[in-house]
Amino acid sequence: MAEPGAGGRSPEPPVQVSIIVPVHNSECWLDECLKSVWEQDFKGTMELSIFNDASKDGSAEIIEKWKTKLEEIGVSVIIGNNDSSQPRGVGFAKNQAVIQSSGTYLCFLDSDDVMMPQRVRLQHEVAIQHPNSIVGCQVRREPLDSTERYTRWINNLTQEQLLTQVFTSHGPTVIMPTWFCSREWFFHVGRFDEGGKGVPEDLLFFYEHLQKGGEVFRVNHCLLLYRYHPQAATRSVLEETIWNHRVRFLEDRVLSSWTSFTIWNAGKQGKKLYRSLSPANQKKERPKPKIPVCHFRDASPPFVICVKLDLTGGAFETNLDMLNLKEGMDYYHFN
Repeated sequence: MAEPGAGGRSPEPPVQVSIIVPVHNSECWLDECLKSVWEQDFKGTMELSIFNDASKDGSAEIIEKWKTKLEEIGVSVIIGNNDSSQPRGVGFAKNQAVIQSSGTYLCFLDSDDVMMPQRVRLQHEVAIQHPNSIVGCQVRREPLDSTERYTRWINNLTQEQLLTQVFTSHGPTVIMPTWFCSREWFFHVGRFDEGGKGVPEDLLFFYEHLQKGGEVFRVNHCLLLYRYHPQAATRSVLEETIWNHRVRFLEDRVLSSWTSFTIWNAGKQGKKLYRSLSPANQKKERPKPKIPVCHFRDASPPFVICVKLDLTGGAFETNLDMLNLKEGMDYYHFN
């Protein structure tokens, strides 16, 4: 029989899930966000870990209000603060929220988004089966008509494409505000980059996760209201920064094992990709020596495809299907 804890009480069981919320000037959305934590139907033990990164608005008061409400239903709340005049950035805030938490699993939530009541329960069920994975979910975009192509891409990737379409400009194949993973795996990957504004910390973590053999899964239910607005942190990252990370990752993961390849796009994006490659990889590109243009039916795989998906009414996708190629072996998308 187990020894009771101090005062004759049994020790508290470990918290199963920590919900990780970084906050910076989020008063417009925070009430709805924290209400969605309160509404979770998960029956296990849960805590909320918030890190308030130098907010100057009413975020702190909203956090305190929900701390009381959540603790009334048995959800403990841990609050960390950066009290300086300047925010340290979303990577720092997420790391601090994780460090101060204690859950076996981590459920990431942005302060401007809203979880559906079954989110923690359904993602936890998948995560316990796949301890070295990041588990995402489908989303509903708010406003509905914003980023329609991106939203379709997030929600409709196949299980195989979650691993093959990791080089596109869309970024991680499961978006960061939907991530759910084990605490042990998070620290094995090694935390978020804390470079601050302009650093794609989610993309860098995702790439490191894949480099370390991590798996990617998606719960095929809409479990998050994903807001699009001008203040979103993702909009502060330069496109060129993301491009450079994508090219290096493509070279490491794919081109290093190909002896030759063809870039599918004779336009601006294809030429830019060729110029961005290392000299060693430029020499592998076919055809040479002056990189002439040929019809797609005359080109030889493997391909790096620099054509945007979901833009031609299906014409490009039909052309690709005609070639009977296997994604992840004969070609990768870099659109």
